[in-house]
Amino acid sequence: MSNYFMRILLLIPLVFAVMMTGCEHHEKQTQAVETQAKHVGYLRLALSDNITTLDPGLISKGAQIELVEQLFLGLTDFDPKTYEVVPELATHWIVREEGTVYTYKLRQDVKWTHGDPVTAHDVVWAIQRNIAKKTDSLYAFTLYILKNAKAIHQDESVPLSSLGVRAIDDYTVEFTLEQAAGYFPALTSFWTYCPLPRQVIKQHGDDWVNPAYIQTNGSYQLAEWKKDSRLILKKNPDYYEADKVKIPEVHYHIVPESSLGFAMYKKNELDIMGGQTYLPVPPSKMSSIKSDPVLRKEKRFGPRFCTEWYGFNVRRPPMNNLWVRKAIAAAIDKKTLIDIVIKANHSPAMTFTRPPVFGAVDPSQPEKVGIYFDPVFAKAWLAKAGYPDGKNFPPLVLAHNISGLHYETAKAVKTMLKHYLNIDIEIRALDIERYINLLERPTTAPHIFRMSWCAKQPDAHYWLHDVFHPNKGVNWNGWDSREFAKVVDKARQISNPVGRKKLYRRAEQILTEKEAAIVPLYFSNTPFLVKPWVKGWYHKGFGGQHLRNWSLED
Repeated sequence: MSNYFMRILLLIPLVFAVMMTGCEHHEKQTQAVETQAKHVGYLRLALSDNITTLDPGLISKGAQIELVEQLFLGLTDFDPKTYEVVPELATHWIVREEGTVYTYKLRQDVKWTHGDPVTAHDVVWAIQRNIAKKTDSLYAFTLYILKNAKAIHQDESVPLSSLGVRAIDDYTVEFTLEQAAGYFPALTSFWTYCPLPRQVIKQHGDDWVNPAYIQTNGSYQLAEWKKDSRLILKKNPDYYEADKVKIPEVHYHIVPESSLGFAMYKKNELDIMGGQTYLPVPPSKMSSIKSDPVLRKEKRFGPRFCTEWYGFNVRRPPMNNLWVRKAIAAAIDKKTLIDIVIKANHSPAMTFTRPPVFGAVDPSQPEKVGIYFDPVFAKAWLAKAGYPDGKNFPPLVLAHNISGLHYETAKAVKTMLKHYLNIDIEIRALDIERYINLLERPTTAPHIFRMSWCAKQPDAHYWLHDVFHPNKGVNWNGWDSREFAKVVDKARQISNPVGRKKLYRRAEQILTEKEAAIVPLYFSNTPFLVKPWVKGWYHKGFGGQHLRNWSLED
């Protein structure tokens, strides 16, 4: 049967399900709304989370991270196209002592909003404050790479003076690490490394973030904060690149429901919605957006740095057979899966680390990595495993946590494996607690399991090392590759970007192709609605957005 008929086979039950759902939940198509002729002079955004703090050392939610991005400078940032680490408050850094000592030089033209200069002493004081146990910083773990940081955080008897950070002079900070870490410059983009206004915090305590007291140093400053309602930011005239900031004010509205935000957007009361921070576009409205002549022109997509994947429990037969794993990987048509079953604007994944993250394999390059959909190879590999045409293939279980989408995906994969390899699998859906407990016991865990991974930083270290390292990673599939461990360990230790990229490419080859320990399914993308007068818009997949680079034009 051709691939065309395979798509029809998958489509028939889905069309029937859509027809039945449409009978029960018919929704009138909304009329197109005329877009107003021009903007209102300031940017209007919606946040789903109530803002409880603007303290960089205490934030944890996406909305808080968004606001801190506008108000405070980090030591480093990311290029929005390549996700290479770029300087922000730091001008450059020098690596010494075989990668265990980093010396950061700081800009000398950055001021707090009351006029005092931002110095290396503000950086050191902030890090010491954030690692102290009494501060209760939820992201204190991001500082653990510093010498003695973990010990200080967990044991108050360890002196704070032993922490691996010090000010060499007013504009030089030296970091001493527990071990070499080539990804350290990416780590210093975290808000836990942001300098803080020492005197203001000492004087006002927890109240220092109130509009009457707060001192910031970013592209915007806090003008108004009405709890549970809105925040207004105004352009900071003392920002070192104030002449490049084109939007004079940003109004953030606290909107608890996506449906309400969608109505506000249609009435031109919001300029942007979508993603994980600016109130997600309601999935139920995607069909009406598609049919609306105005809204469909305003629909955009941005990367969500998550990878959806299936893992093989390599400790259970027949998944301990490499050729079985390769055969299954080659029999899954990911494009059909995305287009017909998932019906989303995701990107088929052949590797684990999501491009354009640093160290990810560029899928546009001619030399490919990973196992691509190929029924001919799939059948040949299954025969090589000892199961020609699926004969005598043992029972197989594919498990997922309970979700309608995960179930439909599993059903489609089941159909593909039956069609291309003539093997049957059993699908099991479990509640999340039982599911995770099951995965933690590799000898009894399912043969194939569904998983998603979203990393906190755009560096392959946080995908490959943190998930699949046999001793230091989560490693749900019980995979123990010494070659893979050696490669990702070396990539972690060296600071040369070119060398690190080559090593991560090799790690992806081992994981997804040579040993086929997993099947990457797709890289997630998220929908946005953006008014046409917002110019220069792009979605930054990590941290807050670069509002300073956008503009409003009629």
